[in-house]
Amino acid sequence: MAFDAFDGFPNLVTMFFDRAASKGDRPFLWHKQDGQWQSISWRDAARQVAGLAKSLHELGFEPGDRVMLVSENRPEWCIADLGIMAAGCITVPTYSTNSERDHQHILDDSGARGVIVSTAKLAQTLLPAVIRSSAAAHVIGMEEISSQQAGQLSTCKFSDLALGTDEDVVVARQRASHVERSDLACIIYTSGTGGAPRGVRQHHGAILHNVAGASQIISEDFGWDDEVFLSFLPLSHAYEHTGGQFFPIGLGGQIYYAEGLDKLAANIEEVRPTIMVVVPRLFEVLRARIIKGIEKQGKLPQYFLQTAQDIGMRAGQGDRRLMDRPMDLLIERLFRPKIRAKFGGRLKAMVSGGAPLNPEIGVFFQSIGLCLLQGYGQTESAPIISCNRPAAGVRMNTVGPPLMNTEVKVAEDGELLVRGELVMQGYWHNEAESRRVLQDGWLHTGDIGHIDDGGRIVITDRKKDLIVNDKGDNVAPQKVEGMLTLQPEISQAMIVGDKRPYMVGLIVPDAEWAVQFCQSHGCGVDFAKIQDRPEFRKAIDAAVSRVNSDLSVTERVRRFIFADEPFTIENGEMTPSLKIRRHVIRDRYADRLNSMYRS
Repeated sequence: MAFDAFDGFPNLVTMFFDRAASKGDRPFLWHKQDGQWQSISWRDAARQVAGLAKSLHELGFEPGDRVMLVSENRPEWCIADLGIMAAGCITVPTYSTNSERDHQHILDDSGARGVIVSTAKLAQTLLPAVIRSSAAAHVIGMEEISSQQAGQLSTCKFSDLALGTDEDVVVARQRASHVERSDLACIIYTSGTGGAPRGVRQHHGAILHNVAGASQIISEDFGWDDEVFLSFLPLSHAYEHTGGQFFPIGLGGQIYYAEGLDKLAANIEEVRPTIMVVVPRLFEVLRARIIKGIEKQGKLPQYFLQTAQDIGMRAGQGDRRLMDRPMDLLIERLFRPKIRAKFGGRLKAMVSGGAPLNPEIGVFFQSIGLCLLQGYGQTESAPIISCNRPAAGVRMNTVGPPLMNTEVKVAEDGELLVRGELVMQGYWHNEAESRRVLQDGWLHTGDIGHIDDGGRIVITDRKKDLIVNDKGDNVAPQKVEGMLTLQPEISQAMIVGDKRPYMVGLIVPDAEWAVQFCQSHGCGVDFAKIQDRPEFRKAIDAAVSRVNSDLSVTERVRRFIFADEPFTIENGEMTPSLKIRRHVIRDRYADRLNSMYRS
């Protein structure tokens, strides 16, 4: 399929209906029910999308109206998203983990006329905000919502509204043909790492631009076949919304919805995906699990793992030894197939995005025989700007060349600027911030970096996250934090040091390591008490010292404190895409962190 075919689509809905017409009764959306995978065909999905669009018209929704979507990943999420757009309305995807205050902010800011919510449990947090909203008049539940919860709100059942026929598909497709690439498709609220979420206005053409560019990479570097995706990142995040939903639709692929992080490993083996989109934090977790699993298998697998990593590291540095090739062939025959089998055996690539990936993590996965490609982007670019690709030569310290038809340049201060159809139309109801970020057609990303001799983008750090010490030296916190969390003793870390003489770390010890430490030292697993033990602190201090040995004098962590608990979505210290909320954590531990500079 030629990539200019994507340029011919006026909108995302037309692309979906086109794929549904060609795929017919072949499976499209999969979910687990009563322990078995159940599928919805492309034809049935198209009928449901058309039925929902028709029902929204009958309820009085008009083109341009905003509809808020609050749900975990499931087939109805995709159908609802497409149905909203097929009605000419604008989807407002919202994290299922949002607080009532978050929901209220998005409802008030977007002016959503209705909401679609999956479960009664999610409705408990959402509906009080909807009741207070001046605009929202309709609540559509994927599952039953009680009148006691809804109050005076008008409620409907999703399954009743999504009853469509082949005739409805014809009508919906005809109506959708009038929606243009420049028309607004969705308003995606950023996850708020530095403050209140802002609504990013993504138009149809921006997401289509991403789909075409990503499809080119798959086709030219891996071969375009019957692709299978496993969706587990929140669909309300721009990365999964484009990469885990519209990208598979563009490819005519199948989408399986994972049961959750706790069952992800089992789901991977069952589904046998060909492509996965993943965030760096998950790669760190998978790496730790793989290492611990191999440690239990004996000395030979451990030797193969270490040798594979050594060879991979040297290959990345262009310093291969004479014996590396024959040893690599032996590892490829005896070791890597077992690793690939754990990932289903047909995985073409895992694509990391959403946050910077530590190069050592990338080398690890490449070394054990899994193709890992680091991408780069942000919600404001729909969200993909670039991606590593084998054809261009994968270097783990880069995020690859820009997608096709995407311009990237470096400003005088080192900030990366992006231009192309992928760039947002601005922030919803925030003209001042839109003007600051969008200048002369260029998106000011807020990221510092450069372009290497191979045309690949190299990211140094977030412009706003850079720590400037009291001597004016810059420190990239994500680099140091990534190195700290590679240590087996450390699960999470954040460093501070702005306008200060040195860096101070906030450390979350690894839970499994801490349990093993307690067993070997004959103490209980009361973490508050463990952290006071000198030998425990000495062990963490040794881990920090190992990291410091590879850092410059300016970057080294001179002192550290322990966090009271892990950084999580639930306590507000991580975003739903698993990035730490620095401002929240700094505020919580301000007194203790500041005390590290007083004594």
